[in-house]
Amino acid sequence: MEKRMIFVTSPPACGKTRLSKKLATELRHVVYLDKDTLIPLSKQIFAVAHQPYNRSSEFFEKEIRDYEYDVILDLAFEALRYEDLVMVNAPFTQEIRDDAYIAQLRAKLAQAGAKLTVVWIVTDPEVCHRRMIDRNSDRDTWKLANWEEYLSTVNFTIPENLRDPDDPSSLILYYNSTDEQSAESFENLMKHFEKYD
Repeated sequence: MEKRMIFVTSPPACGKTRLSKKLATELRHVVYLDKDTLIPLSKQIFAVAHQPYNRSSEFFEKEIRDYEYDVILDLAFEALRYEDLVMVNAPFTQEIRDDAYIAQLRAKLAQAGAKLTVVWIVTDPEVCHRRMIDRNSDRDTWKLANWEEYLSTVNFTIPENLRDPDDPSSLILYYNSTDEQSAESFENLMKHFEKYD
C-alpha cells in the first residue's frame, strides 16, 4: 500500500480540525496528529519567558512557531514508519507557499517511500471570522481584537504551487463555507482515498 503524509491545512478557523477528525474516522491505516496538542507546551514557554500569551506576536514567531512545526513533523515521520497514512492538522501558512521547503519535504518523504497530499480548505474569510467568534478560544483573542490587521497577514488563496501534475492527490480542495459545500467536498475527497479503504 502506498504511504502518504496528509496535511489538512488552511488559515485558522476554516474547519481543519472538524474535517481532519471526520476524515481520520473514515480512513483505515491512519495516524492523526494535531499541532494544537502542543499548545500547552507553548503556553508554558510564554509563561516562563514572562510574555503575554499571543500566538500572533513577534516572540511566538521567533521562539516557538518553527519548533512546533519541527516537532509535529518529527512525530509524523516517526508514525510513517509504522502506518500507511499519517495526517497532520496544522495551518502550515508559511511552509506550503515555500517551494524549496515543499521540495525538501517531498524528497524526504520519497526516501521513506511516501508521498505528500495537501488538503486545502477553501473558506470565505467572513465565515472564518464567525467561527472564530463562536469557538471562543484564547488563542484567537488578539486576532479578534485586531481583525483587519490580522486579516491583512493571512493568505486565503489556493496554493497551486503544491499541485503535482503527475499526482492527482497532491493537492485536494475542500470547500467549506456552507454545509452543502462541505458535504459535496467530503464525498469528492473520499474518492482520492478509496484505495486505503
